[in-house]
Amino acid sequence: MTSAEWAEVDSYLGEQLVRDPETAAVLAENAKAGLPAIDVSAPQGKFLYLLARSAGVRRVLEVGTLGGYSTVWLARAVGKAGQVLTLEYEPRHAEVARANLDRAGVGDRVEIRVGAALESLPVLAEEQPEPFDLVFLDADKVNNPNYVQWALRLTRPGSVIIVDNVVRQGGLADATSTDPAIRGSREVVELLSAEPRLEATVLQTVGSKGWDGFAYALVVA
Repeated sequence: MTSAEWAEVDSYLGEQLVRDPETAAVLAENAKAGLPAIDVSAPQGKFLYLLARSAGVRRVLEVGTLGGYSTVWLARAVGKAGQVLTLEYEPRHAEVARANLDRAGVGDRVEIRVGAALESLPVLAEEQPEPFDLVFLDADKVNNPNYVQWALRLTRPGSVIIVDNVVRQGGLADATSTDPAIRGSREVVELLSAEPRLEATVLQTVGSKGWDGFAYALVVA
């Protein structure tokens, strides 16, 4: 199959199983604002929603808000009594995300913190918040190993950590790569392999976003 066919399948799945005007509106607003089109796909967004909802997730930490597309899905999943705390580096992206979240009717359950995540995470840890049930990492790939380490400090046994975009069109398998994103992804996989507090796997995906995949880790201790 070709990447065009992968996109066609994603489109069909979206039409059949997503059909969601509110999240489609988020993507439209993001495009209008000139944000990069690097959101998760519609089937992936709904997957995050179903995963969080089926696990009874009530507290989510997201690193990488962009325009709030995945944030809307996660905020829906936690319900009115839940909370999503999302970290975004770019103030303009956070501004667009806030408008999108409010328009989707979930703004009251989402806190956006603006700034470098590696500066925001230590501050968050000092606040000693209630552990997060799910952490979704979808920001700069170079720092993903650091984000996983912080996620471990902010979760509990039974929590889930998801790291997006780790396969890098197959670059993950290239031990000689000098690409910082690929090297960061390899470090994440090696960390997940060595960390006794985690049980993890990586699933490859294809679709409108091309060939990639995500790491799924369960905090076990």
